[in-house]
Formats: sequence, structure tokens, C-alpha cells
Amino acid sequence: MLKVYRMTVAMATSISLFCMLSVAVAAETTATAKILEVAENVYRFDGENGYYSMFVVTDEGVIVIEPINPEHAKGLMAAIKSVTDKPVRYLLHSHNHWDHAKGGAVFSEKGVKILAHIEAYEWMKANPHPDMLLPNEFWTGKRKDIVLGGKKIELHHVGISHGLGMTVFILPEEKMAYIADIVTPNRVLFATVPDFNIKELVRALKHVESLDFKTAIYSHSASKQPLGSKQDVTLTREYIADLQAAIIGEFQKGTGFLDIPTEVKLPKYEHWAMYDQWLSLNVWRIMLDMHMGPFPWHPEHAYETK
Repeated sequence: MLKVYRMTVAMATSISLFCMLSVAVAAETTATAKILEVAENVYRFDGENGYYSMFVVTDEGVIVIEPINPEHAKGLMAAIKSVTDKPVRYLLHSHNHWDHAKGGAVFSEKGVKILAHIEAYEWMKANPHPDMLLPNEFWTGKRKDIVLGGKKIELHHVGISHGLGMTVFILPEEKMAYIADIVTPNRVLFATVPDFNIKELVRALKHVESLDFKTAIYSHSASKQPLGSKQDVTLTREYIADLQAAIIGEFQKGTGFLDIPTEVKLPKYEHWAMYDQWLSLNVWRIMLDMHMGPFPWHPEHAYETK
């Protein structure tokens, strides 16, 4: 009977260890399935929630861009650990909005620099959220470079466009960008285009087009391709211009103000995601901007001009 008991315990222990190993392997497989190495030691993480993050592995540690939210951030951390045992040294925020800026606590180990542009930082401080960790550092001006383990990443503050502190990240060696929200490849503008200044967005897009990169990871994308390009920035700017021209055309035809959103059609973009659902909402927002003047807006602060 003792022999049977020992065999039972041994079997139970083996099953338990097997289950634990299976869970660990499944977790690692899941993490691996969500990441794509888009350049040497540069990875895109798919949170399977409509959001993409980026991380860069160097000899001295890891640079992470965009935590999104706690669940996404935990998956992102698991993905990082699946490819390197190097510690996270930087967590970088693109802008202030809660839907991008939550989840920072996952990366809050001692020594991790959590960084946002001062405009985003000030908004985060004034508008706390239980899932959003206030960055422990901020930067000012229009440009900041971070170098870690021989890898350089450029931070470009593009000014008023969407949200506050909007930053585009460039890896100059790879000629790759990370761009949040201001461009979503193969999709019309987001719903009612919230917290976008249309005039300044167009200016910002032209500025981004002038930056030295060829490929890009976008925080959102309706493209079937994992990497976008600078052409996606140009197409977004052209879409806005075409919307504005179509609205002006309806005004010139005498179409009533309230009828214009349903009258405007842009067949050139009907293959883009959310065209049927959001085109009229896009028209309303662009039309109101043209009627009322650009908004939201604030004067340029002294620290933005450096």
C-alpha cells in the first residue's frame, strides 16, 4: 500500500510539474506569437487589442515605447523577457491620452526612466488615472536624443496636432519610426476626430514627412502589412485635403450645412477601413474646424521653441 501511495504521489507531482511547464511554455509561446522582429533587435508588439508597441534591445538594456494599459503592458513585458534577459531602462510615452499612457507601473522597477514630453507630463499630473503612472522624468523642446548600448533613438515633438506632447520616435540607423495616432494606415480618421487640431495636424504631418525614415510601426493600423512607410503619412495628409476640398465643393453648390456630411463621398478611399461608418463623422469634424477655426489650441510655450 505504501508503494502505491508513493507511486500516486510521484504521479501527482509529475502531473503538477507537467502542468506548470505547459503553462510556462504556453505563456512564452503566446508572448512570442505577439512579437515581430522588424529590424535587428527592434520589435513590434501586438497587444491584440488594436494597439501596437515597440521595443529595442541593446547591450545595456531595453527601450520600450507605449505601455497602453496594464494588460497590454504585462504582455509586452512577457514578450521582452521571451527575447532577452536585459532589463528595461526606458519607457517612452508618445503623448498624454489615457488609452496610450496607462500600464506604466508594470515597468516601474528601480532605475527605469519613464519619460514623456513636458506637455504630456503636465496633463498627466493634472488628470490622474488609477492605471496611469506619472512619468518620473520629462523632456522639453522639440528634439531629444537617447543613446543606450550604442543604439540611438530620436524623440521629435511635433507640437499641436493630437493630444499634448505628441512625440514621433526615429531610429536613424534603421530609418524606422514609431508613430502614434496621427496616422493610421488604410483607415479614415478616427470617428469624430477627437482632440485633433486639423490645421496643426496637417502641419505636423508635413513635418513628419521631412524626417529621415522609410518604414514605420504605427500604434494603430488597418494594413495587412506589419510595417508601414512614410507614404502612409502622405496619404493621410492627402485624405484631409480631399475632405476639405469636397466640403468646399458642397458649399459652392449650395448644399445645406446640415446636409453636407451625408453628401460628401470620396470613392478614392472607400476601400479604407471604417469608410462607411466614419466618413460622415470625419466630415462633421473637418467642417466644424473650417467654420469655427482650428481647435483645440494653445500658445507655444517658451520651452517648446528650443
